[in-house]
Amino acid sequence: MAVKIKLKRLGKIRSPHYRIVVADARTKRDGRAIEEIGIYHPMENPSRIEVDSDRAQYWLGVGAQPTDAVAVLLKLTGDWQKHKGLPAPENALKVAAPKADKKTLFEAAAKEAADEPKDGATTPKAKKEKKAEAPAADAAPAAEAAAESAPSEG
Repeated sequence: MAVKIKLKRLGKIRSPHYRIVVADARTKRDGRAIEEIGIYHPMENPSRIEVDSDRAQYWLGVGAQPTDAVAVLLKLTGDWQKHKGLPAPENALKVAAPKADKKTLFEAAAKEAADEPKDGATTPKAKKEKKAEAPAADAAPAAEAAAESAPSEG
């Protein structure tokens, strides 16, 4: 049986994620795999490439042929050079900076919030002015007052 190491596509449209799998050469791209030996996420920056080196060495040793895309990934990780007995690549894989722990971020935000003044908003609340109703309201009591005062005079 001819065995290939190839990429199995996962993910949504325009958001590909791949698994590096060992499969029979006659299977479909996303068909049944013998074993999954790694992952490849090209949309992350830098691209995320993880390969189980021991399993890749085993399958290369028993004659599995990598596809062109997988061969490039194996050269980046150094597994291909290790299999062929060549020196390891000098340019190491780029690794994304570790993300900050959510608990640490929460504690830092809580500490900042504790230092803020507790006496209310920093800007006063805007007061709504009733310009159209205010003159009419002032005129009505004045008219009533004039009406009340006029009969009392006469």
